[in-house]
Amino acid sequence: MRIADKWEDYQLIDMSEGQKLEKWGDIILSRPDPQILWKEKSFPNKWKEAYAIYHRSKTGGGSWEYIKKVPEKWQVKYKSLTFNIKTMGFKHTGLFPEQAANWEWMSNKIKEAKRPIKVLNLFAYTGGATVACLQAGASVCHVDSSKGMVSWAKENVKSSKLEDRQVRYIVDDVIKFVNREIRRENKYDAIIMDPPSYGRGTNGEVWQLENNIFDLVDLCTKVLSPNPLFFLINSYTTGMASTVLGDILKLTVNKKFKGNIETGEVALPMKNSNLILPCGIYGCWEM
Repeated sequence: MRIADKWEDYQLIDMSEGQKLEKWGDIILSRPDPQILWKEKSFPNKWKEAYAIYHRSKTGGGSWEYIKKVPEKWQVKYKSLTFNIKTMGFKHTGLFPEQAANWEWMSNKIKEAKRPIKVLNLFAYTGGATVACLQAGASVCHVDSSKGMVSWAKENVKSSKLEDRQVRYIVDDVIKFVNREIRRENKYDAIIMDPPSYGRGTNGEVWQLENNIFDLVDLCTKVLSPNPLFFLINSYTTGMASTVLGDILKLTVNKKFKGNIETGEVALPMKNSNLILPCGIYGCWEM
């Protein structure tokens, strides 16, 4: 398990009855989490401090209930990195704080390589991994099918004062882009992907994780450099075990490049508690 325990601007304050109470900078939010099955509140009075609560609808989706004034946008820092945050539809804020554990891992890999590293970040969202890799000294190709998310990633790179680093932003369907890179014979030393359970590409292409993930990882082996550094897959798909990601990497990347494979969960520690919230899974291959 990789635990994101080095945050200062983010705190998981409490967890109870399917909700997590979090502090993002100065703003306290209550958001749903399906892993929180217990009813006991460790710090009952803290819940009264929430600025906003996201309520799930029984028919799908949900909405924010604002108790105090929440800025349209604000910032949180992770070490030297700065991220722009806002309350979005379907409970999100534009950042998954548990991924800081993976940012630490990939940053260390890049720094320890002591050579130029080209990173391909697929389904790259608002660019948490992009910012971390740029800060570590890598060049990054950031790919996402949402123009809005790519614009947000650009803001995060700029806020982190990394806009002078080598980064390429691509708004495109991931599979189409990788196929073009194969034809161009472009190569990357590291690949990161955070594929959704379900999604659509720029022209309505349908993505379903269980149907497409193996073929995509196999396809991506064709854009790996002769001396690749790592290949990281993240997933938040309910019911999928991290071992599945490891098996996919064994049958694709490790078949071509012999290395080491690790799988597990990413998690957040609760402040002033010994409780840990598992948030997602990862599978990584490394040389």
